[in-house]
Amino acid sequence: MIRRSLVILFMICALTFTGLHVGAQSPAGEKVDLDTVKKIREAELANSQVMDILSMLTDVYGPRLTGSPNAKAAATWAKDRLAEWGGQNSHLESWGPFGRGWALQKFEASATEPQAFPLIAFPKAWSPSTNGMVTGEVIYLDAATPEELDKYKGKLKGAIVMMSPLREVNAHFKPEGTRATDEELLAMSNAEPPGAGGGRGGGGGRPGGPGGTPNAAQQVAAKKLQMVYDEGAALLLDAGRGDGGTMFVQSATPAPQAQGAPRVSVQSMDAPKIIPQVTVSVEQYNRMVRMIKKGVHVQVEVNVVARYYTDDPMSYNVIAEIPGTDLKDEVVMLGAHLDSWHSGTGATDNAAGSAVCLEAFRLIQSLGLKPRRTIRIGLWTGEEQGLLGSRAYVTQHFGERVAPAGAAGGPGGGGGFGQQGELKIKPENEKVAGYFNLDNGTGKIRGIYLQGNEAVRPIFRAWLAPFRDLGASTITISNTGGTDHQSFDAVGIPGFQFIQDEVEYSSRTHHSNQDVYDRVQADDMKQASLIMASFVYNAATRDQKLPRKPMATGGQQRAGQQ
Repeated sequence: MIRRSLVILFMICALTFTGLHVGAQSPAGEKVDLDTVKKIREAELANSQVMDILSMLTDVYGPRLTGSPNAKAAATWAKDRLAEWGGQNSHLESWGPFGRGWALQKFEASATEPQAFPLIAFPKAWSPSTNGMVTGEVIYLDAATPEELDKYKGKLKGAIVMMSPLREVNAHFKPEGTRATDEELLAMSNAEPPGAGGGRGGGGGRPGGPGGTPNAAQQVAAKKLQMVYDEGAALLLDAGRGDGGTMFVQSATPAPQAQGAPRVSVQSMDAPKIIPQVTVSVEQYNRMVRMIKKGVHVQVEVNVVARYYTDDPMSYNVIAEIPGTDLKDEVVMLGAHLDSWHSGTGATDNAAGSAVCLEAFRLIQSLGLKPRRTIRIGLWTGEEQGLLGSRAYVTQHFGERVAPAGAAGGPGGGGGFGQQGELKIKPENEKVAGYFNLDNGTGKIRGIYLQGNEAVRPIFRAWLAPFRDLGASTITISNTGGTDHQSFDAVGIPGFQFIQDEVEYSSRTHHSNQDVYDRVQADDMKQASLIMASFVYNAATRDQKLPRKPMATGGQQRAGQQ
């Protein structure tokens, strides 16, 4: 009975879609060119190139760590491909300085005693080389208090050190991949408006550091790290998140910095000292810890060959346009971040979003559509280090938030600009009709976050109506964070991120060695591409720009005013 009802519902949706015509009025009164939307849909489902684009970005160019040669090569390929499709003003736009790039050139890791076995492991980004094979007994800092650390004093120089504790590995009784349930989507639809800086976190998921006073375990971990650096260890091993062959690998940890000193990042040209660092699979890490705690001597050999790139401290965004007609001075933007972490090939985070944006651009061009407003694509770098590329682009073209003198904190961590501080806008700001972002993995689009902008709800409801049969109908007033739409939202531009199915994003692929082409779902990518193209085209052809929400705290003035 339930299945039959669903079939009938899908038939009604399909008949409704095919029976409407150009300029049809949606129930909300929003004028939508449904004939063109249908053409976009049919073209994508019949002759999609999105997975070929994804393969180029992941299989061919591989991981695209900001500042690395791979990132520059992938950006250049995307720029050239946009130009081949007829994109105008296709170029790489520099921002920065970012700092030094980094790439892994060779890596070997094995246990040699008491038995030989290869280690499932991966060096952390911006880790220096070991300057040859490092061989030696592993020292496990088995200390739960600062006093227990005393027994290791004088023993760490030139040593291979493990400092993180055993981590329990539980069986997985729930599926790794999930899709949003009807109940979850309904809860999102019924969400309350976000408060100041509130709303749902997550999105691209760039967690910041812990706030408040460190707890006892964190204090001990900090003292362990300080001892490792003070005594001159040769190599530091840890067990990253994940299990079953999945490891989540990010940046190396530099030497602790003095209290109150300005924070210097590992990619900075004048970065503090860094010890070579490698993340080991938790099962092998735990095995070595258990053997050491039984008094067994464990020896490993590790060789890390990595290279820093210092010739060009700048990084680059990819920009191209489809010129508009009667409203060509106004702009609709779509974008995603092109950079990734390095242990996989950055497929779900975020070659998927970049490939969808490129495919949407290609679709609009291949159909010979003539948008009224100019459509501009932006593929950003530096997102993983705190939305740096999109923030720089927004600052250069549209404006910025200026924090009060002496204000604590800053925009780092992936939180974007935030909504605090005086807003200084540039003339280009008012010409932007909206920005659409994709950065939540491979999952198909289920709807869109309004980002607190209630005025666009009836518009987006009409735009989503043709895609109910594809599972996209949810609209939530909630905010979502951690990705590049925040850079635009912070300066008053309507910026939006789509709701996507989780699939395996948090459980398996986000920032991990499993973030590869094979974990991407082709049908989801096609669905996302045709919806992205339709949203962008709708925004570029409607009579008015998208409405803007009231600005948050802080004054506002034109750039250059005092």
